Amino acid sequence: MGVVLATCGLSSSDARDFGVLGQTFPIVEPDLLATIEARLRHLEKSGGIDAANAEFARRAEQNIRRPKPVAGIARATQARSWSFDPTITVENDVRDHKGNLIAARGARVNPLDFVTVSQDLVFVDGDDREQMDWATGAYNDSKAKIIMVSGSPIDAMTARKRRFYFDQEGRLTERFGIRHVPAIVTQDGKAMRVSETPIKPKGAG
Repeated sequence: MGVVLATCGLSSSDARDFGVLGQTFPIVEPDLLATIEARLRHLEKSGGIDAANAEFARRAEQNIRRPKPVAGIARATQARSWSFDPTITVENDVRDHKGNLIAARGARVNPLDFVTVSQDLVFVDGDDREQMDWATGAYNDSKAKIIMVSGSPIDAMTARKRRFYFDQEGRLTERFGIRHVPAIVTQDGKAMRVSETPIKPKGAG
């Protein structure tokens, strides 16, 4: 200790108790865990936990039955078509179960070199009856996957007795650049052809 004090240029007589500087306050905040436990016990006694669980289940069911609509998608009023290149850049080496290199990091790979897309992807507004009637009339399950950007796939499956899908968080429409529906995505050689196709309202000439 004397060495430390000498190094700091102080003698042992300089090491004095200067008391407490500034005003101090007692800790008055209650323990956080105790507070949480007390609130949980209160909710349990009052039935609040059951109510919260029921509300959570209701919201979860609602989100499954009617997902959040894809933002920024409108009904097509004019035809528009373009080619989409599905080629991707490999981020990490891809190897098979024996360790053989399939694709090296940085390589550009087109999935259509290895697979064939046998079904079209048809994007529609599930709340638009004309679009739904058009899509189900033009495409059966083996010919296309009908993908909603709004509406309830479960209700539609019950009413129309066939399978429907939903573009969760708009991932597919964003990837293909779709902004209007109906839209059809179909394989065109080593690319995908994307077409936004307006349909005539019923009764229109």
